[in-house]
Amino acid sequence: MSKRRKKNWIHPKILYISLAVLCVLLVVLSFKFSNRFATIKTAVGTAVSPMQKGINTVGTAIADKVELFTSKKKLLEENTKLKEQVDELGYANKILAGENSELENYRELYNLDKKYPDYPKVAARVISRDGNNWFHVFYIDKGTSDGVDVDMNVIAGNGLVGIVAEAGKNYAKVRAIIDDKSNVSAMFEKSGETCIVKGNMESIYNGYIDVQMISNTASIEDGDEIVTSHISDKYLQGLSIGYVKDITKDSSGLTQVAHVIPVVNFDQLENVLVITQLKDSSELEEMSK
Repeated sequence: MSKRRKKNWIHPKILYISLAVLCVLLVVLSFKFSNRFATIKTAVGTAVSPMQKGINTVGTAIADKVELFTSKKKLLEENTKLKEQVDELGYANKILAGENSELENYRELYNLDKKYPDYPKVAARVISRDGNNWFHVFYIDKGTSDGVDVDMNVIAGNGLVGIVAEAGKNYAKVRAIIDDKSNVSAMFEKSGETCIVKGNMESIYNGYIDVQMISNTASIEDGDEIVTSHISDKYLQGLSIGYVKDITKDSSGLTQVAHVIPVVNFDQLENVLVITQLKDSSELEEMSK
């Protein structure tokens, strides 16, 4: 059997020490004989420079990519947070706008209540309506249990809305003065001349209500206010209806007709006041007898 040859190897410690001594020696020689090693340094620098440039280029590109990725990730996170904040602010603004609108409605009702202080009232919210976009017939959330009854006058905005046509325990149906079935005995506040405010759904689309049965001798002019009259059997006296315009003679030439611009927005009713006092028509009944 042949003997295996022993492998020649150098201990790592000896190798590290030798390399360290060699590096120190080279550094010392480089400083001491700098002129002699200048040519070698130049040659080595010339050889290594392109490699170093390439390494620097690659390193810079990698660093830029890493920085771009980090910035993009940070921007996406910030964008997500900003979107959440915008959504929160939008929701808060909607709530605030709703609260402001409701506050404005209550302020309007408060001012209206002060306008007619002699009449007892109960506030109600509109809960539904019939037909088209106009509130010509609608329902409120107050009924007989709240003191609301048939033929009670309903006001909102700056004046008359209509009259209670039906009353349940917890609801009431209101017929507005713009409805085709509505006829209101009215008068001109300044002159006292009487007239009839006739509901007409075609007219309200043009922004006005029809006025009929105006005396030919009536001393009236555009801009005069029309209110409920003292001879109405259901409507309380003095409730504002609107302001007259377009006064002309009717087709017979015996009376005058006109339009009245209502003081109530009949397409935006949310809250109303019901006057819980019925018109006392006993005097009218005695006169008719």
